[in-house]
Amino acid sequence: MTRSIALAAFLSMSAIPVAAHHGPGTFDLRGSVTFEGATLTRVEFINPHSWLYFDVVEEDGTVSNHRCEMRSAHTLRRSGWSTDLFPAGAEVTIEASPDRADPLSCYLNTIHFADGGHMDRYGQYVTGPAGGLREVRGQVVVPDVQQRPRRMPGGAPYLGGDWAPEQVVMANPRGTGGGLVPLSRLEEIDAVAEQPGQPARGRGARGGGAPGGRGRGRGAGGPRLYGGTALTPRGEQAVAAFDARADNPRFRCETTSILFDWTFDGPVNRIIQSNDTIVIRYGQMSLERVVHLDMAAHPADIEPSRAGHSIGRWEGDVLVVDTVGFAPGVLNAPVPNSNRLHVVERFTLDMDAMQLTREYAAEDPVYLEGQYTGSDTVQVADFPYTADTCKEQGFTEYTPQAGE
Repeated sequence: MTRSIALAAFLSMSAIPVAAHHGPGTFDLRGSVTFEGATLTRVEFINPHSWLYFDVVEEDGTVSNHRCEMRSAHTLRRSGWSTDLFPAGAEVTIEASPDRADPLSCYLNTIHFADGGHMDRYGQYVTGPAGGLREVRGQVVVPDVQQRPRRMPGGAPYLGGDWAPEQVVMANPRGTGGGLVPLSRLEEIDAVAEQPGQPARGRGARGGGAPGGRGRGRGAGGPRLYGGTALTPRGEQAVAAFDARADNPRFRCETTSILFDWTFDGPVNRIIQSNDTIVIRYGQMSLERVVHLDMAAHPADIEPSRAGHSIGRWEGDVLVVDTVGFAPGVLNAPVPNSNRLHVVERFTLDMDAMQLTREYAAEDPVYLEGQYTGSDTVQVADFPYTADTCKEQGFTEYTPQAGE
């Protein structure tokens, strides 16, 4: 086993127990470490982050236990990754970015297998004719939407089925540069890269990330805006006090909000449609919503929840969903929501492109001065809906677990 010499001093800290976030904020993305002759012990395809576990034999003969963070289970499956590709006992070489806080944790860049194959962090893969993995620059599975019904028997647009946002990946599949770009732009990026002196660069695309309303702006001398609105004084205080370690619900395997979780991190969602109800199942945290099409008003005795209570109506071909009855929580970190949150969504199906666009407006007089607005678009999914398997892991003391 050999490692990058530049990391030797860092690894000497391995006896110090530390609590690490295990997210990009604690990884040294400019640094690198290589583990040659590592032995895989297990792999976890889970959310919010997947993990690859491996053992390393040190120069003194002792065995150290390591793990490398990978992308979410959603994006790995949609990218052609599967757990059977990482059998326990396999000898591999791992190239990664080190964790500043935990010397036994890392952020996977590339894994090399004994047969000469490799997988990059943002690589998309299919099984080749000879059985090995072949990288593709783009979508692994392109859904056939030609036979998909456009309307319900009664005439309403058919929104049922599995939906997912377009994936975003690094232009450099190792994840070491180039910026995030949608899969549909990779051919464009590659064409530019082939020109002498023209490195591939992304533009920080939003697809598959946070809802469009997350953007913050500040007018000349004006307040910072969230989703196009300023915060109330109480909202400003809450944002200033927000602690990513303790307050981000994702790291506790809890739903953030009906706005955030619809597209963040590329989940596959499912819609089940009937004449009276539309059931929306989120791939993120397995949140389930029921939109009641046969109710004109919300009941008076709603049990507060992260899903809230939704009633819907058709305005022509647009589904308008009105939701109240939320439990206090986080609308979109670091912005909180109270039990007075009110959300209106408008779902529009493009029957030619077969894309479902959602526009939303949220009001919360406790934390928001005005409306928090945004939009997002999902496509017919390239992978079936799967109930979310999440593991609370945001700030895990991994180093003390060595040898367990």
